Amino acid sequence: MRKLLISAVILTFLGITAIHLSGCSAGLSDEQITQVTAMKAEVQSLESEVKSLKEQKASLERSVGELNAKLEQCAKDKEATKKNLEKLPK
Repeated sequence: MRKLLISAVILTFLGITAIHLSGCSAGLSDEQITQVTAMKAEVQSLESEVKSLKEQKASLERSVGELNAKLEQCAKDKEATKKNLEKLPK
């Protein structure tokens, strides 16, 4: 979530910078173009990382769900075993 916020801030900064620079001069200098290109690459990298982390989160949530289901089944099996043991003659 933090990365997504950083991406939004960077994109906003890029937009404001582009508007400001286009109003102040005829074009961007080579250095400014390089900076904008670098920032775009960073934004893409951050967005990719956000996507990857979301996929990882979904995978972990599925694993937790599977483990919880197994845990519930173990509890049911334990209860059934306990009842069967109580039925045995003493």
